[in-house]
Amino acid sequence: MTLSPYDDEIRSEPLPYAVWGSEYIDDASRAQMDAAMRLPVSVAGALMPDAHVGYGLPIGGVLAVENAVIPYAVGVDIACRVRFSIFDISPIVVKQKSGQYKNALLEQTLFGAGKKWNRPLEHEVLDDPAWEATRFLTSLKSTAYGQLGTSGSGNHFVEWGSFSLPKDSPQLGLKAGEYLALLSHSGSRGVGFKIANHYSEVAMKLHPNLDKSVRYLAWLPLDWHEGQEYWLSMELAGRFASANHELIHHRVARAVGLKPVAVVENHHNYAWKERLPAPRGFASTDRDVIVHRKGATPAGEGVLGVIPGSMADPGYLVSGKGVVAALNSASHGAGRAMSRTAAMKSITKTERDRYLKERGVTLLSAGLDESPQAYKNVDEVINAQSELVSVVGKFMPIMVKMDGTGSKAED
Repeated sequence: MTLSPYDDEIRSEPLPYAVWGSEYIDDASRAQMDAAMRLPVSVAGALMPDAHVGYGLPIGGVLAVENAVIPYAVGVDIACRVRFSIFDISPIVVKQKSGQYKNALLEQTLFGAGKKWNRPLEHEVLDDPAWEATRFLTSLKSTAYGQLGTSGSGNHFVEWGSFSLPKDSPQLGLKAGEYLALLSHSGSRGVGFKIANHYSEVAMKLHPNLDKSVRYLAWLPLDWHEGQEYWLSMELAGRFASANHELIHHRVARAVGLKPVAVVENHHNYAWKERLPAPRGFASTDRDVIVHRKGATPAGEGVLGVIPGSMADPGYLVSGKGVVAALNSASHGAGRAMSRTAAMKSITKTERDRYLKERGVTLLSAGLDESPQAYKNVDEVINAQSELVSVVGKFMPIMVKMDGTGSKAED
């Protein structure tokens, strides 16, 4: 293995980048984004209002690079996503038949690191030929088989809630009204985690002279077989993550005898091949780039996305406005206001439960580190990016299931 043909010397100053909601972003997240913009392969960036510290690139960071992919700028939970199913029935049914809806979440979902169903589920994603493309991917197929249709730990959830649609939506094919909805957030489980760690190590070995401040942002050239292998693996992890959500929603909905009338799904923690327009007033032409959205939602013109709040605060269905300065992106959630350790130390179970009770939310399980008080105000975060997205409708949690152990995880 030879070393990367790129010069590993980083820029003396970061390239400029746009920030939304700067008053909600801590200095450490800004420092991480600054470091990413000093990479020799970086060409553009943006920071979303839910930004907080992550590995390498901050969560809420968007980074465009040329002819390369950065495993840790994608994230350890590759293709983590939200899926939103809307049902043509009043959300009051969750309270009226609370036992049935509670059992649907308890019996048809499974949370936690390494958790597997006793009887593995089936999905066509397991027949994807990409599992045989490399020896490494072949070794991950058993992990995929065991964890198919399960959710991770940390901030991953499945929840019933109400969806308010203030006006008719041609995109959804729905009339204005109040609907029952099911919202889930999870990713590619052990498959994505192992892919991320394996190729991050490969990338760091390719760049032994890279400044330690950006060591975790080591890149893989896309015209090298290592970069091509990672890209193929990332895309497979994306299909696997989507299959997980599809199975979860199908099983939970079937348990209460419902079928959705509309479904929205979007992912973050991923890299896309996109066309970057040349800045106004510059002679340079448009160019192809790789856009990494680390905990950021695609928000191209008319693209639907879901931005959740916390277990007891609203989430929003939004439509992107295609702002080039944001690299066609928006936040993927409210974002953490305090670390998991700080939340465990400062928030009591009584305080959390009082917050939930005041909002009429039934919590089936969750770690204390996921308390609503640990998150930024989602309405402030949404308002901070009104330039990037339009609100289509509002989701309010009613019944929430998460991993109950409380564990450190990166979204």
